[in-house]
Amino acid sequence: MKNQKIFNVLFREKPAMMLVELMNAKTEVYASSLAKRIDCTYSHVVKVLQEMEKAGLINFDKQGRLKLLTLTKSGSDVAEHIERIRSMLTSSK
Repeated sequence: MKNQKIFNVLFREKPAMMLVELMNAKTEVYASSLAKRIDCTYSHVVKVLQEMEKAGLINFDKQGRLKLLTLTKSGSDVAEHIERIRSMLTSSK
């Protein structure tokens, strides 16, 4: 059941793009900056990130008052697959 829940979270556009954005980030990423990048509300981003953390896809690394977001190895693997699928779907016309 736990895996089904995270599957449902990831295979929506915004959550999937959160992982891809984290994977492609050139600078440090925080929930607020991620929300702006994917055009989503901060509260929604935090809720989804908490589910991703429970599933072992991301880590929150506290830096003072801010929490830096990082992908775990599993999160990075999932993000790569999502990006590949997205590329395949957008290039095949």
